[in-house]
Amino acid sequence: MTQPLRVGLVQQSCGTDLDANQRTSEAGIRDAAARGARLVLLQELHRSVYFCQHESTDLFDLAEPIPGPSTQWLGALARELNIVIVGSLFEKRAAGLYHNTAVVMESDGTLAGIYRKMHIPDDPGYYEKFYFTPGDAEGRGFTPIATSVGKLGLLVCWDQWYPEAARLMALAGADLLLYPTAIGWNPADPPEERGRQRDAWVTIQRAHAVANGLPVLVANRVGFESDPTGQWPGSQFWGHSFVAGPQGEIVVAAGEEAEVVVVDVDLERSENVRRWWPFLRDRRIDAYGDLTRRFRD
Repeated sequence: MTQPLRVGLVQQSCGTDLDANQRTSEAGIRDAAARGARLVLLQELHRSVYFCQHESTDLFDLAEPIPGPSTQWLGALARELNIVIVGSLFEKRAAGLYHNTAVVMESDGTLAGIYRKMHIPDDPGYYEKFYFTPGDAEGRGFTPIATSVGKLGLLVCWDQWYPEAARLMALAGADLLLYPTAIGWNPADPPEERGRQRDAWVTIQRAHAVANGLPVLVANRVGFESDPTGQWPGSQFWGHSFVAGPQGEIVVAAGEEAEVVVVDVDLERSENVRRWWPFLRDRRIDAYGDLTRRFRD
């Protein structure tokens, strides 16, 4: 019998002071490690505010290379605490070429791998296509990252709405699915619409757990972040980071305030659940060819 894997989620608010954001992230990581976490997941773009609320070429100055300052900091922390850390960075790959990239630091401080966000949204207040080039096979595509705590099926935020992404990670042998996230409400939305949006967000990710028989870890940011241009009301990030088990059961969930969540995940349950519900066995792979088409018209 394998031991349960203790995981930690750092749910935080972010401001314009990059050093203060880093100190908050580090305090959360240390808290989770002190409580026994061997794997810690940070939220999407934890180094800064969510800058994609408007378009400005000046904001590309926030990007950094990988390896770079943040991977050096996270790697040193991972090595000191003997844990695996998943971070989320604005990557400068080359002049004029940028990605929304998640990084995995192994417990010895080395860079275990990266994942470049594949699905890029473009909505009011979420103008990510202006900043981020979609990931590709060179950014690992939908390939898990091998670590000392298991194979991590790492995806990022908007990827969480796509069952194809979760399935491909599962088919490549992922032991867990992880989603660093930055999602919130338009403050002008009525309460009932806010509830529908958050419920849909939780439901789709629980469904990935069910469909693939895998635990799912989600870390979302909290707090209100205004649009400095005034063109958009700003975003109220709703938090509610959570861990779901392989049958979609909620193992632990945070609220709407800054919080560090730590919980044990039983990876062996995936084997049993997949025996009870052998979805991978019963897939009709001979009949799914049209999934590669945009629309069946």
